[in-house]
Amino acid sequence: MKKSSILAVALTLLAAAAVFAAPKQMSVTVKETQIRATPTYMGKILAVVKYGDRLQVLEEQSGWAKVNLPSGKGQGWVNLAALTTKQIALKAGEAGSASGATSGEVALAGKGFNKEVEAQYRDEKKLDYSWIDTMETYLVSPEQVLAFLQAGGLPAAGGAQ
Repeated sequence: MKKSSILAVALTLLAAAAVFAAPKQMSVTVKETQIRATPTYMGKILAVVKYGDRLQVLEEQSGWAKVNLPSGKGQGWVNLAALTTKQIALKAGEAGSASGATSGEVALAGKGFNKEVEAQYRDEKKLDYSWIDTMETYLVSPEQVLAFLQAGGLPAAGGAQ
């Protein structure tokens, strides 16, 4: 009887080790995002990944995920807000995925709006989006963001807290 108990415990530990040893996979949920050298928006950009790309997550820290680079040569950090544990299918019936992205998921991938949702809001709510359209044309470099943070006495590290 004692041997069977030891065997049961050993099998349970082995199964648990297999579960924890399996690398965690996450999908990119935004149009594109950057993999950075450090877990901060000021970190050097190492690679760009696109909606639906799968990344192997090695660890999580303060709202950031350490991932393997798509090239397989090195590691970097992606903000967890741009990732989901769901596997995203870009085409109906794509292998390895249960179903395609819902319209809600696609809208969220575009930061909550897509052209159809915006048009619906314009029509139903009679809202003026001209300033939003203008703001979307502004480009701000990482250097400008860093200068802004420094001028305001704000820390450049972090970003998802």
